[in-house]
Amino acid sequence: MQITDVRVRKITSQNRMKAIASVTFDDVFVVHDIKVIESDKGLFIAMPSRKTPNGEFKDIAHPINTDTREAIQTAIIAKYNETDDSEETVDVE
Repeated sequence: MQITDVRVRKITSQNRMKAIASVTFDDVFVVHDIKVIESDKGLFIAMPSRKTPNGEFKDIAHPINTDTREAIQTAIIAKYNETDDSEETVDVE
């Protein structure tokens, strides 16, 4: 399985979320709404999730192993870093 496309929309806001990404695999399957979050240790990704009735957040889609998670995170953060702030930027209040 290969990552064949990564799209990043940077977000202009004051919170820790810096962007939303979509990743395409093998030109046939896409995962939307992957969040790029800034922490004290740097950027990381959060997979798409939904809130359960008891208030917990559960991933809708996620990698099964660490190697795949790292490959997805590396591709998204690389694209984030090469994306100009004036490109694909969405204002969030």
